[in-house]
Formats: sequence, C-alpha cells, structure tokens
Amino acid sequence: MSCNGCTSGAGKEGKPSGCKSNGSCSSGGCNRLNTYDWLSGIAVGYDDEITRFVEVSFKNGSRKEIFRNTNKLLIDTHDIVVVDTEMGGYNVGVASLTGELVRLQMKRKRIQENNANIRSVIRKASENDQNKWEEVSKRDKETMVRARAIARSLNLDMKIGDVEFQGDGKKATFYYIAEDRVDFRELIKAYATEFKVKVEMNHIGARQEAARIGGIGSCGRELCCSTWLTEFKSVTTSAARYQNLSINQAKLSGQCGRLKCCLNYELDTYLDALIDFPKNVEKLETEGGTAYLMKTDIFRRLMFFAYKEKNIFHPVPVDKVKEIVEMNKNGVKPADLGSFAVKAPTRKTDVEEELKYADVVGQTTLESLTSKKKKKSKGRGDRDKDRGGDRNQNRSVTEKPNQPTAKPQNQPKPLQSGERKQQSQKQNPNQRPPQKQNPNQKPNPNKNTNQNSNRPKPNKDDSGPTRPSIG
Repeated sequence: MSCNGCTSGAGKEGKPSGCKSNGSCSSGGCNRLNTYDWLSGIAVGYDDEITRFVEVSFKNGSRKEIFRNTNKLLIDTHDIVVVDTEMGGYNVGVASLTGELVRLQMKRKRIQENNANIRSVIRKASENDQNKWEEVSKRDKETMVRARAIARSLNLDMKIGDVEFQGDGKKATFYYIAEDRVDFRELIKAYATEFKVKVEMNHIGARQEAARIGGIGSCGRELCCSTWLTEFKSVTTSAARYQNLSINQAKLSGQCGRLKCCLNYELDTYLDALIDFPKNVEKLETEGGTAYLMKTDIFRRLMFFAYKEKNIFHPVPVDKVKEIVEMNKNGVKPADLGSFAVKAPTRKTDVEEELKYADVVGQTTLESLTSKKKKKSKGRGDRDKDRGGDRNQNRSVTEKPNQPTAKPQNQPKPLQSGERKQQSQKQNPNQRPPQKQNPNQKPNPNKNTNQNSNRPKPNKDDSGPTRPSIG
C-alpha cells in the first residue's frame, strides 16, 4: 500500500520504492496529521515500558487511535498492523507513532493507561491482509456515491461526507452531516441490504468533513485541519472585530462554510495590545463639536476621530485620548483635536530611505532605462521633408568621398544640377536658400553641384554595372 502522492508504486511490504524515505515522504505530504518523531535518531532499547502502546492511523491519517501492544511486537513507524475492533473482526492501519512519544500523546489527549477501552494490536499485517485491505479501500468512493443516492431517494435532510470500510470488509462507517436530528432507521436497512455489511452511522460537523476531504485554502496552502490541526476551537465574529477586519462572510469563511480557524491564531496578540486602550470611547466632546471614533490602529497606538460635518481624520495617540476623556468627565472641553493630533503615518516616512537600484558592475541603471521615451511618430509632412533636400544633405555628409560604391542596375537617371535645385525648393520650401555666388568668379561648366560627382567613374572593363554619364 503506497502513499497517495507517490507515483512509483508499492515496493516491498507495501512501502513505496520511489521516495526512499521508509514508506513516507519527507515533506509530510502523503500522510495527514503527521507527528514528527524527534526521538527517531536516538537508540532506545525495546522494553516493556516503551512498547506498551502504539498509535495507529486509518485511511491515510484521517483518523488515529491508541492501541495496546500486548504481544510485545517489535513495531516500527510506518509498519502495517492488524488491530482489534470494538464490534468484532479486525482492522488494518499504519503505525504512525511508537515509543515514548505515544505516552506523551496519551497525556495530551487525557487517555489513562489503565483504560479498559484501549484495544490491542493483534499482529503485523501479512501479504494477504494487505491485498484485502487494498481491495476494500477501493470500494469507498463508489459506495459513497451510491449511499448519497439512497439517502436522497428517502428524502432525508442529510449529506454523506465520507465512507470508511473496515480492513476485513465486514463493516462500513458512514460519516454524515445534518443540521437537525435525522431518523435514519430505514436508511440503515437500505444500506445493509445494498452493501451486505454492518453499518455504523457517525455524525460529524462541517469542519470535520473539510478535514477528512482536504483542499487548498485562500492562503494557497493545504487546509490546517487536514494537515496538522487536531482540535477545533470555536471561532466567533468578535475575533474579527478585535483585529479590525471587515465582517465579510465570503472572505472570513473557509471551505467548510464556517469562520476560518486562522482567525484565532493572532487573536491573543491583538488582545494584549488592546489592554492599554481606553474602553467604550465612541466620541469626544470638543468646542468645535463632537468627534466620533472612525478606526483604530492597534500597533501604532492611534485612534482616528472625525467630526460629523467634516471628512477629515485626526489621528490621536492613546495617551492623549485618555487625557481628553478625563477632561470631558470634569466638564472641560478642549478647543479642537488638531492640537492633540499627530502627523498621519504614511508608508514612506522621512526616516526611511528610498530604496534604489544599485548596479554593482556599473553598466546600467534603472533610471536610464525608464527615462527613455518612445519617439513620436512622424506625420506625413515630416516624411515629405525627409524625402526632399534634407535627405540629400544627410547623404552627402555621411558618405565618404573618393570611395567607390556599387550601384544597382535599375538606378534611375540622376537629375542635373539645375533640376535638382528646383525640385528641392519645391519639396522643401522652408529650407535655407543656397548662398549666392561671387559675380567675379567664373562658373565652371564641367563642375557638378552634386558632391557625388567627385567619385571616380568605373572603367568600362569592370564587370560591375556602368554608371550613365551626366549632361
């Protein structure tokens, strides 16, 4: 019988062969309500005092009981054992705790050692016992589905939460949930006829049902009741009020539909912090009017008051609130709460330094990355400017003189100097006009205004494309 979370299957004596942890996962995910055996690494001799009691878990840890080791068997943790039952027959379970820690568990659960109701361990489970136990355990789910259908056909206001078969397959325990008292005499007869076993009905609450089924809570972890919580304490809405939580039934309820058990975890801390706060202080009388209590910051020891006509909160320390209360009892009213209020705390105070990105290598900073802005998309007019004379000027600057470059064969015939000037003036009217030539200087007819004319012409013998002549 391998763990539910192990996919490697069962090895020798029903222990999974993949996890290499003696039949149980080291993270505690296979078995619920695990108990850490902190004495496992200490060599302790087996004597009568140590091996008298064994803790056995059933159905993957959903239920645990204490048994007496009357036969003085050498039982180790995770051994599969056969135990005696109250109504006859036998049951099969896994030893979850042995040694001196069992006596500590009995002391915590207030179980006396001389209790006559403690049953005994018969033997270690053989291969036939384990095979039969596996076959019986496979019937739990289908039996629960059929049991719910039968209860619905009898119009009973109840819900079958879980079914657990005994190791020998002669008895089945049906765990049900019901708000009112249910007459299930006809239901027991129907179950006995349908499943051919002894029937035991066990009434559980919504929290016990969630503990048996399990699940993931709103915190993202497994439910506390199905992993480590063994005792359920009552949770009231006052626990949420002491912690200044909004009374929202959807957020404060767990998967069981009741208030979350974790509301009690920090309740004692809040109660200790509220000891010094003044009680029954709902309003303060001042000359400017009556200020009402809006909220309380417990750990910063501040009480926020606001006037009915104004929507401004005045954070007043607890000591100042006590002082104002004593003044009101003596019939004295302060001028205004502004003189008693302090600066409202913010998340970033003057004392706290702003955390910045520190580049150890010195290559880049977050400020340089975030300061870059997207370039504004150019309009049609800007694109036309680039296609005009500016394009020619930019090309003349970037290109290196006296360096031949290969031109494509389908290059259009270049314009002459006079035509190029007219076209550039038409396309870009805002361009600076060209400088006037000196009248005394004679123009050179062989000189081309385009700077690209300085390039050497390719020879006719070259294999590359020839450039057409200008003019």
